[in-house]
Amino acid sequence: MSEKVIEMTGTILSVKNLSKHFIIKNNVFSQKKIINAVNDISFDILPNESMGLIGESGSGKSTTANLVLRLLEPTRGEIMLFGKNIADINYKEMRILRKDIQIIFQHTFSALDPKMTVDELLKEPLIIHNIVPVQELDKEVDRLLNMVGLPAGEKIKFPQQLSGGQNQRVIIARAIATRPKIIVCDEPVSSLDVSVQGQILNLLIKLKEELNLTYLFISHDLKVVRLMCEKTAVMHEGKIVEIGKSSEVLFNPKHEYTRKLLDAEL
Repeated sequence: MSEKVIEMTGTILSVKNLSKHFIIKNNVFSQKKIINAVNDISFDILPNESMGLIGESGSGKSTTANLVLRLLEPTRGEIMLFGKNIADINYKEMRILRKDIQIIFQHTFSALDPKMTVDELLKEPLIIHNIVPVQELDKEVDRLLNMVGLPAGEKIKFPQQLSGGQNQRVIIARAIATRPKIIVCDEPVSSLDVSVQGQILNLLIKLKEELNLTYLFISHDLKVVRLMCEKTAVMHEGKIVEIGKSSEVLFNPKHEYTRKLLDAEL
């Protein structure tokens, strides 16, 4: 997508009045129950900005991520990506845009196919999105491994032969392989040892600067959001109850729910 489009919209991602309702019916005779997983939320993310999305489990954070990625269909609302409403486009159109919006998953071992080597895992997005010519695939894999701090020799290994931190570096390498403009980071360090979390966060900061990336950073860890994000939105029961600069939201909250989150952290 051209830089001109981004300049025209002023945002990379703009969500307007977005909702996702799930209808649950236990059996033929029971009444339908509507779950408002995401309920009329709006936010904007500027180029090269990191926005944190925080809240307790079940608040709607991951559902929001899946909507933005079009892994779920919205009930209503707009998802403007590079000035285009992706809530209304078909699979073929979304597939073209998908290389520009990637995700870093939470669960390192389940996110990677155990039957594929690191080399195969990194070549897959390069081939699908035709990022480099076939003759340059090996060189590009080595470049990606170097960018995420893994030796080139690790590419012959399978995920089960790597540590959790190493696998997360492979997941990050896959995410940046398509040269995206925005990455959804869905609890990217929550499943890692504390000793490794800082290394991965520093890597994400480094890559953001080097590649001019934009992040939607989903986390329940307020310390992580303080470190990573210029802006923070607080979700509660499917709604955004507070949004603003992280320095204001996380140090001088206005909403009672945000204050409860901060109190719980202490």
